Amino acid sequence: MTTQIAENAAPSDRPQQRTIDGPKAKGLRRTLRLLRLILRPTQYLDDNVRRYGPMFQIGGDKFPPLVYVGAPEVVREIFLLDATQALSAPTNAVLQVIVGEHSILLLDGVPHQRQRKLLMPPFHGDRLRTYGQLISDITHQVSADWQPGQSLLARPPMQSLTLGVILQAVFGWREGERLAELQQLMGTLLDFFAAPVSASFLFFPVLQKDWGAASPWGRFVALREQVRQLIYAEIRDRRADLAQPNVDPHAKTDILTLLLLARDEQGQAMTDAELHDEIVTLLLAGHETTASALVWLLYWIHYLPEVQQRLRAELSDLGPQADPMAISQLPYLTAVCQEALRIYPITPTTFARVLCEPVTLAGYDFAAGTALLPATYIIHQRPDLYPQPRKFRPERFLERQYAPHEYLPFGGGHRRCIGSALAMMELKIGIATLLQDFEFALPHARPVLPARRGLTLAPPASMRLRVQSKRAA
Repeated sequence: MTTQIAENAAPSDRPQQRTIDGPKAKGLRRTLRLLRLILRPTQYLDDNVRRYGPMFQIGGDKFPPLVYVGAPEVVREIFLLDATQALSAPTNAVLQVIVGEHSILLLDGVPHQRQRKLLMPPFHGDRLRTYGQLISDITHQVSADWQPGQSLLARPPMQSLTLGVILQAVFGWREGERLAELQQLMGTLLDFFAAPVSASFLFFPVLQKDWGAASPWGRFVALREQVRQLIYAEIRDRRADLAQPNVDPHAKTDILTLLLLARDEQGQAMTDAELHDEIVTLLLAGHETTASALVWLLYWIHYLPEVQQRLRAELSDLGPQADPMAISQLPYLTAVCQEALRIYPITPTTFARVLCEPVTLAGYDFAAGTALLPATYIIHQRPDLYPQPRKFRPERFLERQYAPHEYLPFGGGHRRCIGSALAMMELKIGIATLLQDFEFALPHARPVLPARRGLTLAPPASMRLRVQSKRAA
């Protein structure tokens, strides 16, 4: 597999430069480098790009290397690799302690294709449109008690919003004890990995020791088991409900019911264990990253007055009671959301591809066993693709279309996020609803850099908003 590189590519990307360099640290220096990746992820990537170019490798002496790929023409070919050529599950094993062994994130080949086909229908077409009003309603609920003059941490309400949306979409719950309990437990469970220090538990498995409820990992294990019991109880109850003769299963639109009814090409349904792990995956992927993106949007919109002014003008043309689907089609709002995901992508890389065989991609030779890591952050900061890449400029998405290997906040290829359309809908409707109901200000209007939050990048947890005014009901 080869690709001709465009003549205007950066010099470090031209085919004659086929070797890939990278840091050579070993032992303690290697550990310190990993700690820097954990504590200062964007600075770590920026420094390596300055030293080695948009593609650099880690390791490669005794074992196949891990290669950060910030060259779009190489990423394009990586996204074309199939499951016989490259695997992703091995490098996602770090997530098993959270999502379980049956999660789609930990599958490759035929099992991955099967689960993807079963999971995709609720996130597309008519099903997706049913979530528009839900997002608007939950945004109103989360912000109902905010008052002018109030200062609030930005992340907790955004996380409540996105967790509420995915819980109601998955289970169909509008209220109830089980909803409240699962919402509280999931929030606590994911907050465990919020700080860079606690995120180290994912990067260093040796720290994953359960010394009882008083130990950090012991608390995590106990929380995970509580979530597990609640989800299994709901699966059992839902199966029993669907077995009742007077129940029309097709009248229900929640994701759990759709998954219980789904059958693969052999007519087989998901097991309870598969359902549990996929639900945990949806709850994790369906709210944590979207909450971070919402906070970034609130920051950029209120840090740059010209962005807020143009966005409010676009929203005002729809009126105060706009249809959520009409909101989701607004061009400038869409561009603002796209730019927020470009400048600081929530995941700095996509899922890695571990090569099953030697391949040549865009003139670079890679050995079997090499882990290729499409570097979203590096590509999104390329000045040849995004002039003035450090500048927040939504207009760039109104001026041109970017290819999937040039703009990749949701990954790409057959590992692209199945919930990307729902996530974009949440961003647009959630932000639009807040702007229609409130005026905000940043107490401290200053540049903000991403911070480590688990395996993702997010605005600092300390970021606050001040409520300036509230629209009369």
